[in-house]
Amino acid sequence: MIPRIVKLEEKMLIGQNIKMSLIENKTGFLWGQFSPRLKEILNRASEDKISMQVYPPMYHKQFHPNKEFEKWATVEVHDFKNIPDGMKSFILKEGLYAVFQYKGLSSDSKVFEYIFSEWMPKSMFEIDDRPHFEVLGKKYRNNVKDSEEEIWIPIIEK
Repeated sequence: MIPRIVKLEEKMLIGQNIKMSLIENKTGFLWGQFSPRLKEILNRASEDKISMQVYPPMYHKQFHPNKEFEKWATVEVHDFKNIPDGMKSFILKEGLYAVFQYKGLSSDSKVFEYIFSEWMPKSMFEIDDRPHFEVLGKKYRNNVKDSEEEIWIPIIEK
């Protein structure tokens, strides 16, 4: 699995977030709260959904599955003029990303094991301290084996 290297332009996002860890995974709860309210976001820039993780500094260098991070359920918007009650804005800063095309179950962690333990150490990049995210487009189906998504990992040159 070879990623494409992309310079992401700044994106404006609207969504909801929750603190969680990999052991206490609350992703289903978060999306269960957010998805029924998508129609309230009137200024969407695309139909894609973005599942984003904002990790504390050194999260990956001192990894532990109980360590908390922020999980976001978001969509990209053109502006922040109309933010629905109970939702927040987030500016995803520009930067370099390794983008992996993934096909399979969203619950299968093998793709992340490959990215962080095989691809990253052999590449000319290291993880940058910016949000990680998955773009859930038209071919995404939660926990369906032929589901497709893009995994965006923030990188900098070693």
